[in-house]
Amino acid sequence: MSPSPRPPAPALLQVSDLTKHFRVGGSVLRKARTLRAVDGISFAVAPGETLSLVGESGCGKSTVARSLVRLVSPTSGQVTLAGQRIDDLPAGTLRPLRRRIQMVFQDPFSSLNPRMRVRDILAEPIRNFGLAKNRADLDGRLAALMERVGLPREALSRFPHEFSGGQRQRIGIARALAAEPDLIICDEAVSALDVSVKAQIVNLLQNLQKELDLALLFISHDLAVVEHMTHRVAVMYLGKIVEIGPRRDIFAHPQHPYTRALLSAVPVPDPGARRSRIVLRGDVPSPIDPPRGCRFHTRCPHVVARCKIEEPRLDPIGRDHLTACHLA
Repeated sequence: MSPSPRPPAPALLQVSDLTKHFRVGGSVLRKARTLRAVDGISFAVAPGETLSLVGESGCGKSTVARSLVRLVSPTSGQVTLAGQRIDDLPAGTLRPLRRRIQMVFQDPFSSLNPRMRVRDILAEPIRNFGLAKNRADLDGRLAALMERVGLPREALSRFPHEFSGGQRQRIGIARALAAEPDLIICDEAVSALDVSVKAQIVNLLQNLQKELDLALLFISHDLAVVEHMTHRVAVMYLGKIVEIGPRRDIFAHPQHPYTRALLSAVPVPDPGARRSRIVLRGDVPSPIDPPRGCRFHTRCPHVVARCKIEEPRLDPIGRDHLTACHLA
């Protein structure tokens, strides 16, 4: 069952005009070029809310996630967490705030240290942030974490390779929870899992969100999963957000041609129902040399002359629903 719309609340995470550019190439005979992975995006996430960031591979979703937790430093823009700006903080000042924003990665095996037992993996953030008063408190926290993600306490003594993919992802979620965060970023956290296991992990995340009032930034290309668990959706294309709004509006009344194309590819569970598939022509342009004007115009079935010269703004077309399209 999809979550109900949440009433408006002050933002926990506020992202304003976030940009991340990479310098690529460059030599004595060749000038370095700029790859515009994320090129000026803005959004907010409220406490207890799930915002899903969707789009094709290479559109910049994971770079957004890594910029928010400072695995890479943003080129420009502002990131504010609970009213405090964190994008420009030095490492020493940022460290205590890292507890409040945690991340679950796509590959549940490579994200866990294979040489550490589960107990040590989960205890590490608890010790780093000084959350346990003593050994007994630590043991109690570890047992509670395992129970919370649906794993037996006895599994604390095992190594990551002794678990299935779904169980390893539960350990990854437990590690994120160990720091007692306000926000968890799930970067394609279910894309590597089987369908039945994927459903279990999605249900687990929803239950944890309700229990702990967690905010989630859910990054995915699986729109069927997104429709099931999100409150709002932001659609990215070539480093920019082209549409953002409540889940119901995005799925029932998509305004941007790119959003409509993405939704047309979502499988329909009813064998008797048919959805008209929109096939986009051409390939995604390079973020090193994005098209002038609307970045989608080279693949858009409704392109007009204005699209090729003027970049559309992300303008409101309804309550909390914005899109960047001249024809919306």
